[in-house]
Amino acid sequence: MFIGGTWMKYKAIFFDRDGTITYFCKEKEIWRDNQISKWTGKPFELSYEKMMKLFNLASEGKKPWYKTLDDERNFFKRYYKHLLVEESVVEDIEERAETLFNELWCNGDRKLFSETIEVLEYFKRNGYKIGVISDTSPSLEFTLQQLGIAKYFTSFTASSLVGAGKPSPIIFNAALSAQGVTAEESLYVDDYKPEADGARQQGLTSFLIDRNQRYNDEWTINDLRQLIEYVEKQN
Repeated sequence: MFIGGTWMKYKAIFFDRDGTITYFCKEKEIWRDNQISKWTGKPFELSYEKMMKLFNLASEGKKPWYKTLDDERNFFKRYYKHLLVEESVVEDIEERAETLFNELWCNGDRKLFSETIEVLEYFKRNGYKIGVISDTSPSLEFTLQQLGIAKYFTSFTASSLVGAGKPSPIIFNAALSAQGVTAEESLYVDDYKPEADGARQQGLTSFLIDRNQRYNDEWTINDLRQLIEYVEKQN
């Protein structure tokens, strides 16, 4: 691909969201735990098993759990009601569930890594198509709008909307189709090794972002800015 007279090996770059360009705000979890403890008079801890039980209750037997943003909103409103019932809260359940929902659902629960905007700016400025691929809900685009970075992306591929999660070929193919590019024309980066490897198996040039430096090979980076170094060497 030629842009501005320069030949470019790649046309598109895809990012995972959580753990790659964003991270969860720990302060929100602390607020939640403290608030529920205040209402129950006992320490609160949300285990994975408890969370999945609540998700199943909130789903009301539906699969997938949600297909639209409104479905997702209603799902999490039910989720917080079930959580309070599970914790034996008996007073003001509707009001308190609404308090949890308003504070916790897509409300400052994620932050950007320090280099995220710099890297997105680089790829946008240099003519790359930019997409996000995430095992997540319909609020994917909405969460990036809240963080002020949705403007950099031209596709938002969420597992809940395509009916398959990573590393299934289905979700990667959906993302490639949305951008009108081939796997060979595309870069990908993810913080979860099976998903980074899965993208590579589909033909994308795929990197693992490993900020804790657990891995050390040619397809592992510790900072997103290393993607810039890589593509500049290829051009």
